[in-house]
Amino acid sequence: MTAVLHNYHARMQRVLDYIDQHLDGDLDLESLSGVAAFSKFHFHRQFTSTFGLSVHRYVQLARMKRASHQLANMDGQSITDIAMDAGYDAPDAFARAFRQRFGQSPSSFRKSPDWAPWLSAFGPLDNARSKLMPITYDHNDVLIRDVPPTPVAILEHRGDRATLEETIQRFIAWRKATGLSPETSPTFNVFRSERTPANPADYSMDLCVGTNLPIDPDDDIMKAGVIPGGRCAVLRVVQNTHNLEPAALYLYRDWLPASGEEARDFPIYCQRHFSFAPDRSSHDVIVELFLPLK
Repeated sequence: MTAVLHNYHARMQRVLDYIDQHLDGDLDLESLSGVAAFSKFHFHRQFTSTFGLSVHRYVQLARMKRASHQLANMDGQSITDIAMDAGYDAPDAFARAFRQRFGQSPSSFRKSPDWAPWLSAFGPLDNARSKLMPITYDHNDVLIRDVPPTPVAILEHRGDRATLEETIQRFIAWRKATGLSPETSPTFNVFRSERTPANPADYSMDLCVGTNLPIDPDDDIMKAGVIPGGRCAVLRVVQNTHNLEPAALYLYRDWLPASGEEARDFPIYCQRHFSFAPDRSSHDVIVELFLPLK
C-alpha cells in the first residue's frame, strides 16, 4: 500500500472512530467531512465508494445497533430514552423502524431477542468496518507464554452460527445471575470448529467464564471444565475482534510452520478483555488468541 493510500484510509478510519465515539452528537456531513479533512462537497461520495453505504445509513445502523444492545442489556433505561438516543423524535417512529429492521417491536426484543434477523441487519455495518486496511501480523506479534490451567464454567454452542447470539445472551444472563462480571471474571471462547464450516450445523464453540465456584451437576445451562495449562503462542488482536479468523489463519499458515513448533491437542481459544465505559452502555474489547503448543 502506498503512503498516499495509507493516509487516505487513515482519514476514513478517523471518521468511523469519530462516529462510534459521538453517536449522541450532530453527525452531519459537514462535521464528518471536517474530521476527515475532505471537502464536504465530495465527502459523501468518497464515504459511499469506500464503505459501500452512505454516511446517513452508516450512522443510522450504528445508532440502531447501540439501541438494540441497550434494550437487551439495560433494563433500567426506558424505550423512550433509547429512541431519543438513537436519533428519533418519538418512540412510535423508533418502534416502526425497529420492527421493520428486526421483525420485532422494541418491547418484544427486550423480553426475548430474536438474534438471527439482528445479525443479518448489521451485515452492511460489519462489511463497512472491514473495508479499510487489511490487518497484518508478523513474527514479532506472537509471544510464547506458559499458561496456568484455568477452571471455567462452560456453555457449549453447537449448531448454526446464526443462532450464536442467542447462546451469548443465555451466557450473559447466567453470568449476571451468578455475579460473575466480565470486569472481575475472565471470559474465554474455545473454537472447536472453523468459523464457517461447510455444513453450518457443524459450527461448534464453547463460551467460558473463569471461576472456582462449584457448578451444579444439574445446571441445565453451564457445566464445569478446565482450560488446560501449558505453552501457548499468544497473538494480541485489537481490531475486528468479532472475527478472529484472520489472526488464526496467520498463526496456522505463517507463524506455526516458520516457528518449528507443533500444536498441542487442544483447540485454539481466546480470552476477551473488556474495558467498560463509565456509563456502561459500551465497552472496548482486546482479544488474546492462544494456540496451544507441545
